[in-house]
Amino acid sequence: MPGVPPTRFVYLGPESTFAEQALMTIPAARKGVCTPMRSVPEALDAIRSGEADAALVPWENSVGGAVGVSLDEAIDGDPLVITRDVVIPVEFVLAARPGRMLGDVRSIAAHPQASAQCRGWLRSHAPDAAIIDVLSNGAAAAAVSNGEHDAAICAPIAIERFGLNRLADKIADHPDAVTRFVLLSRPGPPAQPTGDDLTSLAIWISHDRVGALLAVLTELAVRGVNLTRIESRPTGEKLGRYVFFLECTGHVAEARVGEALQGLRRVCAEIRFLGSYQRAALPATAAEKPVPPPPGLSDSDYADSAAWLRDLRRGEPG
Repeated sequence: MPGVPPTRFVYLGPESTFAEQALMTIPAARKGVCTPMRSVPEALDAIRSGEADAALVPWENSVGGAVGVSLDEAIDGDPLVITRDVVIPVEFVLAARPGRMLGDVRSIAAHPQASAQCRGWLRSHAPDAAIIDVLSNGAAAAAVSNGEHDAAICAPIAIERFGLNRLADKIADHPDAVTRFVLLSRPGPPAQPTGDDLTSLAIWISHDRVGALLAVLTELAVRGVNLTRIESRPTGEKLGRYVFFLECTGHVAEARVGEALQGLRRVCAEIRFLGSYQRAALPATAAEKPVPPPPGLSDSDYADSAAWLRDLRRGEPG
């Protein structure tokens, strides 16, 4: 609820992963109770049942793309809304117990996605080491701390927690990779616009209409609303049935975004509002300049035209 920051947080666990690292960037989370969950569905169910106030889950990665389970679970059940997003660099490190050197490493614990993103570095710097699959980055660090393996590919947050030494830093093959997380909660009035906001939606199009998806995109384009992302996910009904996740710049309280949403409501078979929230500050390497609306479609243009129409309806000269 606006003005009442959440105090009970859940996140995709276990501890010492990038999800926890992202959660710790949120001031309210650092003061609240944070509980790791075994899965995205479990985390979101905790909100829907009232056991938690907010849940942080991965939404997309600049290398691997959308996190399908998060998208699916966000619309499978009672409505939830995004209240903020967090973008952090995916800076994998190689860590070991004190006293062990890189040349001593014969086994490396890693989550399969982590080792895949570090394949080139491993080939060049640890070609003879066996890569041991584990369930998470946190589990990799814990296994090394317990003496089960020589080294771990993990998130920086795990080093201090497990008393490890950093053997190598930033070992991912894509040094500028980032992961975006979203904080979801039960629906409530969105925070006030900041001037740098995103609006997220899930839409179902009418499959018996030619050009249904084009009609959706047109509602945004004609109002100068910049579509920043579109992702399709199967609905599970039958082959060829999809739900589309859209993200655009702007806030539901702004005139042009509000009009676009009204237009979408008219042309979509179903629409679910997933929130308007301030856009996360991106790492310098990933930051992009905002795309301004075309001439005649700025917020001030909308305000001016609305005032003009209001005067006409009052019988005043236009």
